[in-house]
Amino acid sequence: MAKKKKAVKKEVTEIVKIEKDGKEKTKIFHGKEEIKHASKDQIKRQKKQLNIILSILGLFILLFALVLFINYKTAHFTYEGVKFEIVKEGNLVFYNTAFPIYSEDGEKISNYNFYIRNNPKKLEKVPFIGELSLSENMVINMTGNFDCNGDGVIAIANIVNLYNFLGTEVIKDEEAGCDATGKYVFLQIEAGNETKVEQFWNTCYKITINECEILEGTERFMLETFVEINKILN
Repeated sequence: MAKKKKAVKKEVTEIVKIEKDGKEKTKIFHGKEEIKHASKDQIKRQKKQLNIILSILGLFILLFALVLFINYKTAHFTYEGVKFEIVKEGNLVFYNTAFPIYSEDGEKISNYNFYIRNNPKKLEKVPFIGELSLSENMVINMTGNFDCNGDGVIAIANIVNLYNFLGTEVIKDEEAGCDATGKYVFLQIEAGNETKVEQFWNTCYKITINECEILEGTERFMLETFVEINKILN
């Protein structure tokens, strides 16, 4: 016959206020109270409830991590080895890429950020005919009015910033032309029926702009430059 477990008791104290003959007295009672242990069924139910709570919590954590991953993958992508991040500023959307800046000792100092307005994957639809060549000097010749609500100024400034980063000296000279010996990169920007970029000599390029697509044309040229920089760095 199984031996019955001895009940475990704990000391308890109870304070009671008693009113007698208009006077209030406080009495303290001491005693013992049996500690009741949970039954096997109660323990089983508690474990089941705990497992359900942990499962729900784990599901929430997994869903949260999945949402973060999807958001990251949506905002980050790679175009021909160049990493881009989608950056939103109010109603404006930019596509950011960055390249490292090194000291004379070869130590990385920081990153130089570039922002373009057009999706690199969509810029691929703008024809680029030829291959990109780099030089220590660049001459830009723009014929025509490409104000385009300020986009023309932004387009030229972006190209100048990019090539200055490469150590290229950029000047604007409407009297200059393509140099057959390749002393400098010559970039001609003019109006046309189709927005495209084409190489017409070793270091000479023409960006044709249709209907104020000045950013599409210049950013297509920049995109090829990004790809070339990435190849050099890697």
